Amino acid sequence: MSEKLNLPIRPRRNRKTRGIRGLVRETILHPSDLIYPLFIHDAPQNDPITSMPGCHRWSLEGLLTEVGEAWEAGVRAIVFFPKIEDDLKTPLAEECFNPEGLVPRAIRAVRAVYPDITIITDVALDPYNSDGHDGLVEKTAAGDLKIINDETVAVLCRQALCHAAAGADIVSPSDMMDGRVGEIRAALDEAGYEEVSILSYTAKYASAYYGPFRGALDSAPKAGDKKTYQMDPANRREALREAELDIAEGADMIMVKPAGPYLDVIRTLRDAFDIPIAAYQVSGEYLMIKSAAKDGWIDEEKVALESLIGIKRAGADMILTYFAKDVARRLGR
Repeated sequence: MSEKLNLPIRPRRNRKTRGIRGLVRETILHPSDLIYPLFIHDAPQNDPITSMPGCHRWSLEGLLTEVGEAWEAGVRAIVFFPKIEDDLKTPLAEECFNPEGLVPRAIRAVRAVYPDITIITDVALDPYNSDGHDGLVEKTAAGDLKIINDETVAVLCRQALCHAAAGADIVSPSDMMDGRVGEIRAALDEAGYEEVSILSYTAKYASAYYGPFRGALDSAPKAGDKKTYQMDPANRREALREAELDIAEGADMIMVKPAGPYLDVIRTLRDAFDIPIAAYQVSGEYLMIKSAAKDGWIDEEKVALESLIGIKRAGADMILTYFAKDVARRLGR
């Protein structure tokens, strides 16, 4: 055996015990960093989602039970995604601002039982639009589909006002229409909802990772795609422009979606802005971990936790993840 090396600096000393590793740990993930996305529907039963094992479309009664379990685990924020019945979907998406619609009723039900939980709502038209797009659709003279921006923004403002009136703490426009943050902020302020926050989907990419989510809500476009309003996955600098606009228009927080494949975008925005940044670990990211774990190739609990630490290390302050409840429980242990 060779003689000992003369090494005054040995980085391994900071890794030698669990206690020391804890003392020098740079990135700490806490249950309060997690936002739990919850699917809801207007039915008496809870339906397992085939495309997203472990997730359900919750009835309002089931939703209260699930929110209670998440709260006990340490999760302090939730966001709703509704599956709307086909007979309520229209080209103008009027159901999205129905004060007795599914989302307002869910807000009121949760608020009555869990007054301190933070309730976030998705503001977009795709669950309500019979065309399946995040915006209103018109056909051009050539017969092509066009997502119309300004008319969509007017409907989004009515949707945000509906959610605020029901008791939402944060509205989160995910549509990627130009100018919608400023218009929503103005509408909320004018109606007396100055304290309702806006979490803007600032860098939402036209990603192939959304497939399982669209299956959960039956919200895929009936024709065309979302590439004229969601961002090109090849672009990073464009996210800076989107963020500058959203912040100037009054966004309180901004979001990157998806998270894992766009860690560089999270880091770019973190380095450029002091505003809180959210990242959405989307359904495709979730399903890949679930599927690999099911076949025994990885440890689901450890990989889920590591993936979230990576997202936070990249610069995210908060993370939307379907693992929220389970990871919060592990962190609590």
